Amino acid sequence: MTERVELAHNAAQRRVPTMVNGKPQIPYLGVGKYQPRGRKQAPPVRSSKDYPENGDKRLPDLETALRKCGLRDGMVISNHHHLRDGDRVALMMLEAAAKMGVKDLLWFPSASFPSQKDAIGLMEKGVIHHIEGSMNGPLGDYCTQGKMRGMGVLRSHGGRWQAIQDGEVHIDIAVIAAPTADAFGNADGSHGKSACGSLGFALADSTYADHVIVVTDNLVPFPCVPWQIQGNNVDYVVEVDCIGDPAKIVSGTTQITRSPDRLRIAEFVARFLRDAGIMKNGFSFQAGAGGIALAFVDYLRRMMKEDGVKARFVRGGSTKYLVDLLREGLTDYILDGQTFDLDGVKSIANDLRHVATSPFTSYNYHSKGNFASMVDAVVLGATEVDVHFNANVVTHSDGRLLHGIGGWQNCLFSGCSILGLPSFRDRIPVIVDEVTTLTGPGEMIDVVVTERGIAINPLRKDLLDAVKGSKLPIRPIQDIKTEVEQICGGRPARPKLGDRPVAVVKWVDGTVLDTVWQVG
Repeated sequence: MTERVELAHNAAQRRVPTMVNGKPQIPYLGVGKYQPRGRKQAPPVRSSKDYPENGDKRLPDLETALRKCGLRDGMVISNHHHLRDGDRVALMMLEAAAKMGVKDLLWFPSASFPSQKDAIGLMEKGVIHHIEGSMNGPLGDYCTQGKMRGMGVLRSHGGRWQAIQDGEVHIDIAVIAAPTADAFGNADGSHGKSACGSLGFALADSTYADHVIVVTDNLVPFPCVPWQIQGNNVDYVVEVDCIGDPAKIVSGTTQITRSPDRLRIAEFVARFLRDAGIMKNGFSFQAGAGGIALAFVDYLRRMMKEDGVKARFVRGGSTKYLVDLLREGLTDYILDGQTFDLDGVKSIANDLRHVATSPFTSYNYHSKGNFASMVDAVVLGATEVDVHFNANVVTHSDGRLLHGIGGWQNCLFSGCSILGLPSFRDRIPVIVDEVTTLTGPGEMIDVVVTERGIAINPLRKDLLDAVKGSKLPIRPIQDIKTEVEQICGGRPARPKLGDRPVAVVKWVDGTVLDTVWQVG
């Protein structure tokens, strides 16, 4: 029998649970409306007398380390995802827990990937109770089918840091995959055979967790330099043969799209930045690693060279195309939160202008400011956008949960947030009356760019004025929607959703923005 869940309408008029996994929730109140109270959380105080004087914290294997950390039923155990679909440590950790007979763990990854689909079997065996973290592919689909015992909780990268520091999630044991480490626990992601770049997503885990285990396949003599994870926060170090396949850290295609329609979108975005006066000396921008975003960077690079424009900084996810900007002197810095290809990995290891950051500096909303609002423009994707500029990035039009939020929500605080996306996919219109799942409120989305035209949010009169006289195809979003529906044979069918919530989408301040419903 399904437990009854009490629902409330939030400020976005979405029905959301008031209790999630036994914890009371605050429904979304609006952008900037929730005021946090209290103090940051902290791990237990430790004493150096309990750790080796010679600094050698090594243990023979991960199971021994988990036992020494006191792993037991119902604990919260975490990982980072910088190795993305090539990571081997998360499953290594969960399988060690299964071997120990532990049950009902809350797995708290910064993201999970298709390569970790074997976690489904561990959920069915009772080892994992539920996942709070991005669920890409099979794990998200499993959740949408209502098979996970607890509710999934989807947070942005900054929202995850917020949840940890505010005490919403208390990590009992953090297991950090480190491409390079010393026996004391200092760790770095930019060197070694499994180098993946920044380890910023693991920084909160190492700072706030009760116990921290570093797992490495490249143990170096003390000191590991540079270090992103400080050994003073680490309990144990485990050396293994391989922590993952760095070739699989790539995000999406990491290749510029060859689709004429998508190239047109990328060109429109670059031209918009130029024509709106955003592309000027000292500006900054961020773009993802999908085919459209990469093509946009390439178009923008050419325009910057033609106009003699140099950026002060660009935000990563770093790719070859951002690295090229740095090498060509078109930007002073890359501020990198996640490294998306091997060119980015090499750059962050060797160029002091390529700076590793964390969600604390970049995205955490419950801090004394962050980088997100200092970026002049950001180019993002979406699975759906509606006529009110609300956007969805976690579910498809059929309601299936297949993607995580990543830094997407946090990036919406930039000076100009742009969604570059095809007007339809598989003959299904992308612009709809109402998004299936609300991930970003419409007031935060400034521009929607499709191959059939550019729609500017009416709230941004400054942008509308800035491109007056431009040859760009500026159109109302409703007009683009109507044209696409005529091409595709009508509006897309609404998904067949059940009445059981299987996951929630958090806003950047920890309030509940929307609900993901069981499909079917």
